[in-house]
Amino acid sequence: MPYVNIRVAGTLTREQKQQIATELTDTLERVANKPKSYTYISFDELPDENWAVAGKLLGGED
Repeated sequence: MPYVNIRVAGTLTREQKQQIATELTDTLERVANKPKSYTYISFDELPDENWAVAGKLLGGED
């Protein structure tokens, strides 16, 4: 089962997380013909002050 980890600055509401997950699983279902249960999605919510550090890590910078 594919695993998707989404990192965000600050926090998301339950509705925002649901919207992101729905859009992602709908796209996989449409494009890759995979059922909605195919992908496990998790969210890492980082405090705003840590976002610059996380952005550098995600961008491949040390």
